[in-house]
Amino acid sequence: MEQGIIFEICSWVATIGMVMGYLPQAIVTIRTRKTDGIALPTFLMMGIGAFAFMLQGLIHKPDIIWSLFITNLITCTCSCIIFSIKIYNDYFRKP
Repeated sequence: MEQGIIFEICSWVATIGMVMGYLPQAIVTIRTRKTDGIALPTFLMMGIGAFAFMLQGLIHKPDIIWSLFITNLITCTCSCIIFSIKIYNDYFRKP
């Protein structure tokens, strides 16, 4: 197999793995609004990392790496949602 095809297959397998590993936590957090077991710095740093990888996928020359962009767009969005719910629960919700 050509190296480019192997790269693409690995990229899309990684995309599926990352999204399917991240999405369940986001769905549970959105549904239940429970964030007691979530570390705030973790989701902040994961969101920053996902955003940076998303930009890397976009600015890659000569072609955009769509798998890198899509994966990190989804994980960055999930991180931002979970981070926002966590901030609300920890600092604005009445006990």
